[in-house]
Amino acid sequence: MNVRSFQLSDYKPLTELLEEVLTTECYEQTMEAFARQLSWDSDLVLVAVKESEIVGMIIGTIDNNKGYYYRIAVSPGHQRSGVGKGLVTALRQRFVQRNVSKILITADEHNEPVLPLYESLGFATSDFFRSFQKLSIVTG
Repeated sequence: MNVRSFQLSDYKPLTELLEEVLTTECYEQTMEAFARQLSWDSDLVLVAVKESEIVGMIIGTIDNNKGYYYRIAVSPGHQRSGVGKGLVTALRQRFVQRNVSKILITADEHNEPVLPLYESLGFATSDFFRSFQKLSIVTG
């Protein structure tokens, strides 16, 4: 598996993956945040590729010098095979390279099912960002 930055040619297969994995409401919110993050800092949008197929993606952002895991999605056929872990690890490296003060996981209602993944990677409940104040990639 190769984890790399999003490329424009990834757009169609990536949106197809998101449509398959996310609910309609989550998909719409994610696409808005995805577009904003691409315009601000595309290096924090990563894709996982296996045999030339996009099998996962993660969107991160930096807000007030804190790194946030915003959304992760892995195709159903590749879940529980290390794709999510690879994406989280690769994004963590980018956050560390940028000297963020803290790394948090956005814990909205759509991310609740994947919080155990983050816990298995050593994140604690205190690392989950639950707030009424939305990240800038969500609010614009």
